[in-house]
Amino acid sequence: MNRIATQRAVARPALREAALAVSLAVLAWPALAQDAPKDKSQLDTVTITAERRVENIKDVPNAVSQISGEKLDVLNSSGQDIRFLSGRVPSLNIESSFGRAFPRFYIRGYGNTDFRLNASQPVSLVYDDVVQENPILKGFPAFDLAAIEVVAGPQGTLYGRNTPAGVVKFDSVKPSQRQEGYVNFSYGTYGTMNLEGAANVPLTGEWSARISAQVQHRDDWVKNQAVTGKPGKLEGYDDRAIRIQALYEPHKDFSALFNVHGRDLSGSARLFRSSIIKTGTHDLVDGFDPEKAYTDGVNEQTLHATGGSARLRWGLGAINLYSITGYESVRPFSRGDVDGGYIYGGTKPFTQEGQATFPGESSSSMDGHRQITQEFRVESAAAGPLRWQGGVYFFDERYTARSTDYTTATGLAAGYVDTHQKNTAWATFGSVNYAVTQDFQLRGGLRFTKDKKDVDVTSSYAGLNTSTGVSAKTSDSKWNWDVSGSYALTKNTNLYARVATGFRASSVQGASLFAGQSQASPENVTSYEIGVKSDLWDRRARLSASVFDYTVKDLQLTAVGGQNNANRLLNAKKATGNGVELNLELLPVDQLLITLGGSLNNTKIRDTSLSLPACGGGCTMLDPLVAGSTTNYSINGNSLPNAPKWVGNLTARYSIPTPAGNEFYIYTDWAYRSKVNFFLYEAKEFTGKSLTEGGLRVGYVWNNGKYEAATFVRNITNQIRVTGAIDFNNNTGFINDPRTYGVQFKALF
Repeated sequence: MNRIATQRAVARPALREAALAVSLAVLAWPALAQDAPKDKSQLDTVTITAERRVENIKDVPNAVSQISGEKLDVLNSSGQDIRFLSGRVPSLNIESSFGRAFPRFYIRGYGNTDFRLNASQPVSLVYDDVVQENPILKGFPAFDLAAIEVVAGPQGTLYGRNTPAGVVKFDSVKPSQRQEGYVNFSYGTYGTMNLEGAANVPLTGEWSARISAQVQHRDDWVKNQAVTGKPGKLEGYDDRAIRIQALYEPHKDFSALFNVHGRDLSGSARLFRSSIIKTGTHDLVDGFDPEKAYTDGVNEQTLHATGGSARLRWGLGAINLYSITGYESVRPFSRGDVDGGYIYGGTKPFTQEGQATFPGESSSSMDGHRQITQEFRVESAAAGPLRWQGGVYFFDERYTARSTDYTTATGLAAGYVDTHQKNTAWATFGSVNYAVTQDFQLRGGLRFTKDKKDVDVTSSYAGLNTSTGVSAKTSDSKWNWDVSGSYALTKNTNLYARVATGFRASSVQGASLFAGQSQASPENVTSYEIGVKSDLWDRRARLSASVFDYTVKDLQLTAVGGQNNANRLLNAKKATGNGVELNLELLPVDQLLITLGGSLNNTKIRDTSLSLPACGGGCTMLDPLVAGSTTNYSINGNSLPNAPKWVGNLTARYSIPTPAGNEFYIYTDWAYRSKVNFFLYEAKEFTGKSLTEGGLRVGYVWNNGKYEAATFVRNITNQIRVTGAIDFNNNTGFINDPRTYGVQFKALF
């Protein structure tokens, strides 16, 4: 038996043992808790729409995590962008080399590190029922939300294309006839300000509206030590977003929900920091100061986004008919000093930081972007053991992405490469739920997808690498399916099993100065999952746990940087992932609420023929050289990039009621991820250390919950880590936010 087969043989018994242990623990818990004193205080019922219907989370045979309410307020209080969700539910990691504008999502270790503006990702983000396909769209701020759901993949039936790793689903608070709203304001370190508010506006008996907005600001807090005439301070931002919704509901059998939204961002691009990683280690250099940087380039970022949707529902007796129309447009610009250091002007400091041997300054922008989506869906509404839904889906996106290089000495553009992309897709889908008995239910789904891309490159450079062409057309089609079953072991405990498939269509990256055009063929994933969901201890505890195993064939990978300074697509023959996930909510006493989540993810690239050149320079390779080669290293057996083996999170809230009926409270939250590889190869310098970030919040609530004042600290231990790197030639990296603290006030009206 070869090494890969041996590892698989060892892993599967381990998964079975883990599944048995989880099941026995859940079965034992009610027995242990049955004598516990009952109390009227209980956990709220959690409903989700992971399968396009409103359901109790316990009844959905899929690993789903939800964040809502106070937890969202706490995590969003310090002005962070969407990356605040990273590690807050099992198996979720989010990182970015673009800062606030371009998040990259990973679920169960499965994602994509590609930083180009036409990159595709295997995690789909759906905001108010409209897919946000381009990675720039996925950074839209989180405010005035009813809930965020993270649904493990594959989701190839109901959500479709580019969902093999899963779906992150945002649902805004909808308009209503109630006259209500809120204002939430916080201010803290580095002049960080977060202002969020919303108001319902009843218009008539049939119309209502809701206006929601968020304004986030941070001062420039990093001082440039290197050169006069360049930006003296960096890392500030102004990020503003608004959403206006109008609901028309003349009677129970028809509703129309209209949504218009926009975002305007200006500030610093991701700050690359030259030579901050100590050679031969993954530690920061001695004396590193996060409030200092050394750069001779321009660092700026702007983003303008607008969009809208119309969601219509008709009740037609035994069926409901839905129409969801969406439009999105985004115009980003991000320019930064890629080498992260300086050559021009000034005197080099007596430190390793800031060193660069040659300049690299570039920008990425997009013009003419527009995305149009349309879905028609019909579902059964009659009572009975059989429920079904089905529909058709259309997608059309087109834009021009421009990459511009600059002469750092003058700051003038040296040339550009334009990638013109058109992407169209259509799909038809259906699913069936059938209650075989009162305790045993089956679900199944089927979807056919047709996906086409048309990519063409133009450039001002005479030296463009045209060796593999400057245009490409792809056309992919795929049937995907899923089957699941759930069994009610007791009225409070469900066991489930699920098998599902998914796919991601072909990807194309256009020619550049450093590399020719590259293309990755479609990838396909098959996943197996078993789990348990239970309300325990008279609903004072809620537990969900799952064990999973997936295989991706023809996995799309992105080789970033390296000795040839190229960014190119390639396919690995196979990648595997398996692990365990756990979510627990607990009310041990009336005033104390604890949530605990965690996951174990084992991911591996399985391709003995796949090798890459060494990193760009100044790093220590850990992979073995390919036999007979002095330049290429095998990446077979490496974990997937940015895929932590362990993820854990904890929150605890303790309340202290006052005689007047008000409340003091203490809230703490913690998130942990183990070490990660930043790239496909393994190198000491480009292995990110484990990261633990915690927060503490102390607050007072009065006047029947109408007002709340609090103080908070984020990253309370001030743990600074390299969270990403640039494979250039000087161990360049970027870091997480240092400790911040502030005050917050919230008022309901």
